[in-house]
Amino acid sequence: ACKNSGARTMARGNVSNTGLMMARLCYDLPMEKGRAALSAVERHEVTPELEDVVEATIYLSGLGFENVGLAAAHAINDGFAQEPQAHGMYHGEKVAFGTLTQLVLEKAPQEELEQVLSFLKDTGLPMTLTQLGVAAVVPETLHKVAEAACVPTQSTKNLRADITAQEVYDAILEADRLGREWLAR
Repeated sequence: ACKNSGARTMARGNVSNTGLMMARLCYDLPMEKGRAALSAVERHEVTPELEDVVEATIYLSGLGFENVGLAAAHAINDGFAQEPQAHGMYHGEKVAFGTLTQLVLEKAPQEELEQVLSFLKDTGLPMTLTQLGVAAVVPETLHKVAEAACVPTQSTKNLRADITAQEVYDAILEADRLGREWLAR
């Protein structure tokens, strides 16, 4: 998203090809090995798959964050500070739902949406507002989430400079709808 929009990285530079390769690997490793890594954790075992996913989620994501940047997924995570029902959720859980919301905002190809939805379902990561702890959707509160995700200091602008809180609000609801549909399969 940062490369496409021309946004600066967290280190205030331009997105590099090396950074993009790290970001790609940070996506590919969990997608390819995340299910096996989760199974290893459940068995209390350290496996090569688990080591690869830990590398992706700690080392590569840190390097990617500095050298590529952030976009809507993390800003939406921050916005959920406005939703008391989601306060018990982990950062990664809110970013997972934020990632689905960002894909909606990006109008991602169906294949990519389905890959992410399948991964979220298989790993138990939130793909609906209910799974994010939001048992009762309060539109005013959800609007506050979207507004907080769009303040000038947030990274949603790295997706597109003119993005609005209403677009983010609508995308959150659409992500929730997609997640509920996927779970019902």
